[in-house]
Amino acid sequence: MSSLFNKSPAANTASSQSAPPRRSGVAAMTLAALGVVYGDIGTSPLYTFKEVFSPMTGLSLAPENLIGAVSVIVWALLLVVTLKYVIIVLRADHGGEGGILALASLASRTVEHRGLRAALLLIGVCGATLFYGDSIITPAISVIGAMEGMSIIAPSFERFVVPASLAILVGLFMVQRFGTGTVGKAFGPVILLWFVVLGLVGVLHIAQQPQILAALNPVYGWNFLAARGWHLFAVMGAIVLALTGAEALYADLGHFGRRPIQLAWTALVLPSLALNYMGQGALLIGHPDAVDNPFFRMFPSQWAIPALVLATLAAIIASQAVITGAYSMTKQAIQLGFLPRMAVDYTSSREVGQIYMPGVNFVLMIGVLAVVEGFGSSSALAGAYGIAVTLTMMVTSLLLFFVMVRHWKLGLARATLLTLFFLALDVLMVGGCVIKVVDGGWLPLPLALGATLFVLMSTWHRGRALVLPAA
Repeated sequence: MSSLFNKSPAANTASSQSAPPRRSGVAAMTLAALGVVYGDIGTSPLYTFKEVFSPMTGLSLAPENLIGAVSVIVWALLLVVTLKYVIIVLRADHGGEGGILALASLASRTVEHRGLRAALLLIGVCGATLFYGDSIITPAISVIGAMEGMSIIAPSFERFVVPASLAILVGLFMVQRFGTGTVGKAFGPVILLWFVVLGLVGVLHIAQQPQILAALNPVYGWNFLAARGWHLFAVMGAIVLALTGAEALYADLGHFGRRPIQLAWTALVLPSLALNYMGQGALLIGHPDAVDNPFFRMFPSQWAIPALVLATLAAIIASQAVITGAYSMTKQAIQLGFLPRMAVDYTSSREVGQIYMPGVNFVLMIGVLAVVEGFGSSSALAGAYGIAVTLTMMVTSLLLFFVMVRHWKLGLARATLLTLFFLALDVLMVGGCVIKVVDGGWLPLPLALGATLFVLMSTWHRGRALVLPAA
C-alpha cells in the first residue's frame, strides 16, 4: 500500500524542458489549493442554514432544534468530509490523479473478472457524469447565494441579482484560460480572508449564546434526527448542502497533491466552517427573525457591503473547484478511451496536472448561465442541488471497497465495516435529496444520463469495449 501512497504523478506538461515538472513548496501549494479546492464547500454557509429552517422542513426555531441541526452539520463535516474524503479517499490516487474515474480505474485493476471490471468502470462513468451535473449547479447556486445579499442592503436591489450573477459567471469562465495555478494564486489570499472572517464572526455570536457549543456533542445531533420521524429526509436534504464540494476536493487532487489539500482542511477550513455554523445557530437563538438570511444577518449593518463584496468573491472562487475538477475528469475519460480526443492546454511547466480545456469550459459556461436564468434564486436551486453529489458519494463508497480490499490489503472485515458505515450515511443523504426531485432535483439526472449514453456510444463507435487498456 505504501507504493500507492508514494507514487509520483505522471509528468504531463506542455513545457519543452526535459526535466519532469516539480511541485512548488507545500505552503504555496496549500494557499493555491485553498483558492481552488475549498471555495465550493466554503461558501455553503451562504445558503445551507437558511434552507435547513425553510418552510419545506417545517422546523421550528426552538433552541433544541437549532443546537441539534448544527450538531448534525458539524458531525457530517467530520465523518463525511474529514474521515471519508480527507483521510481515506485522498489516498486513492491513480498516477497522481483523483476523481471518480481515477477511483474506478484503480478499483477495476484490482479484479480479474472481465465482467466485473466492466461493471466497475460503468459505475465510475455514471458517477463522473453526475459530477458534471454538480459542476453546472455549483457555480450557479454559489454566485446567486452571494448576490442575494444585495437585498439585505436594499430590497430594491433584488431585481439585479440574476443579471449580476450572469455577468460574474461569464467573467469567471473567461479567466480559466490563464490556468489553475494563476487562478489559485489570485484566489488563495481572498479565500484565506473569507475563512478567517467566517470563523471570527462565528466566534462573536457564539460568545453571545454559548449554549450552542453543546452542538459539539453528537448526542444532540442524534436526538435531533431521531425526533424528526419521516421528516428526517426533508431535513437531510437541506443539511447535505453543507457537504457539497467534497467530491470536488477529490477530483482536484491532481492539481495540487494530497498533503496541501489535507493541510488546508485541517488547519483552516474545518474550524472556520464549524465556528460559522455554530455562530448562525447562536444568532437564531437570540434573533429568530434573522432566519430569512442568517449568514448576512450575522454582520452589523455597517459591515453589510464589505460582507457582500467578500461573499461575492468567495462565491466566484467556489465555482473554481468543480470547474477544475471537470477538466481533470474529462482528461481522465480521454486517457481511458471513453471520450474522443479534444484540446487540452497544459498551463504550467512546473505543476503536475494543471490543465485547461476550452471545449469543456464553453459547455459548462452555457449550462451554468442557463441554470441561473431558469431558476433565478438559491432557494429554487437548492431543490436541484444535492442529488448528483450524494449519488456520486455513494458510487465512491462502492468503488473504494474494492480498493481497500484488493489494493490496500486492508482486510475484508475492516473494509466491509467501513463501506457499510459510509453507505449508511450516503443512503441517508441520497434519501433526503430524492424527495426534492419534483422541486428541481431532476435537473442533474437527464444531464448525467445523456453524458453516460454519449460515453457508451463514443466507445462503441470506436470499436472499444468498456474495459481498461493493458496496464
